[in-house]
Amino acid sequence: MNFLRSERWSAALLLIAAMLGLVIANLSFGPALIELKNEHIELPWLGLDLSAGHWISDGLLAVFFFIVAVELKRELVIGELNSLSKALLPAIAAVGGVVAPALIFLAFTGGTETANGWPIPTATDIAFALGVLAMFGTWIPTRVRVFLLALAVLDDLIAILIIAFFFTSDADLASLGFAGIAIALFGAVSRMLKPRSAWILARRPQWPIAVVLTVLAVLAWYFVYRSGVHATIAGVALGLVMARRPGGRAVHALEPWSNGIILPLFAFSAAMVAIPQVRPSELDPAFWGILIGLPVGKIIGIMVAGGLGVLVARRRSGIPLTFGDLFVVGTLGGIGFTVSLLMNELAFAGLPEVADEGTLAVLLGSGIAIVASGIVVSVRSAQYRRRGGHAGVGGAFSR
Repeated sequence: MNFLRSERWSAALLLIAAMLGLVIANLSFGPALIELKNEHIELPWLGLDLSAGHWISDGLLAVFFFIVAVELKRELVIGELNSLSKALLPAIAAVGGVVAPALIFLAFTGGTETANGWPIPTATDIAFALGVLAMFGTWIPTRVRVFLLALAVLDDLIAILIIAFFFTSDADLASLGFAGIAIALFGAVSRMLKPRSAWILARRPQWPIAVVLTVLAVLAWYFVYRSGVHATIAGVALGLVMARRPGGRAVHALEPWSNGIILPLFAFSAAMVAIPQVRPSELDPAFWGILIGLPVGKIIGIMVAGGLGVLVARRRSGIPLTFGDLFVVGTLGGIGFTVSLLMNELAFAGLPEVADEGTLAVLLGSGIAIVASGIVVSVRSAQYRRRGGHAGVGGAFSR
């Protein structure tokens, strides 16, 4: 199972799953599989009515967001975002990496019914970006990986806030209240698994606590779903309230399942769309906004904002990043993939044809960014190698 914790392997599995989903969807039996994906699995006695695809994107993907939230909390508490001086530069670059792609998207779609898809090209797939850096950046200094990780974590935080505020229907306050109770209890019970808690010091078994936490997590997810807020937000909230050390152990246990099953399954399901039989001129403007916004917008936003941030934060951060390093991070930031695919589903839920075009645009835009970043990272790594073999990060990428 350890190989599934490797960023190289997780990125490769994600790409293979997406390509497989796209290919299968366009074979003779593809329409039948797409219909099966859209078949609803209803639990009327619980008030749940989700398609098979939505059970993956709303249900299983909450585990991925839980892992993201635990890692975000760790960075905020003891990691690279635990002080203003550390967080300032990646925060400025992350905002630029969100604003520029959104503006490019709106330049194509302004005044159209698809303009509300502006968040789609703003996301960075942290697992994929780190995977590409691991594959091609053996001699890239650790500081670049640290900066990319901090930027991607903040980028995920922005994406989470966008999902919570822009893709939420009329909220049911009663359900939100019950969700809040379940989440608060989850956080309190998780502290019983801290190394010096009374439960642990008394050498009591941990499995009853794990069972209680699992039940509370399911209840939190259920009530968040019922509230009208996107259900993956439950995973975020649970990850943020969980005690840090038990949270780290939970991530260690869940990460192989997330990397090996959940994320590839989501990529396969999301990429399962029929390629539109239309001329390029007939594609919706949203397609071009995403296709250009991801690889180009991220580079522009991260380079410009990051360059300004270097000037503002240099004395406070002490991070000796160059514009070449920012270019590396900018190309990697254009790999949207997982979160962009999710946002595409949410933004164009009522426009299935546009959603299919958006999925293709995310895959193509991320594919362009993967190729471009692979080349840029390889060239930059070779430059660092010729400069005298700075300590690289190649051996530090297996979690």
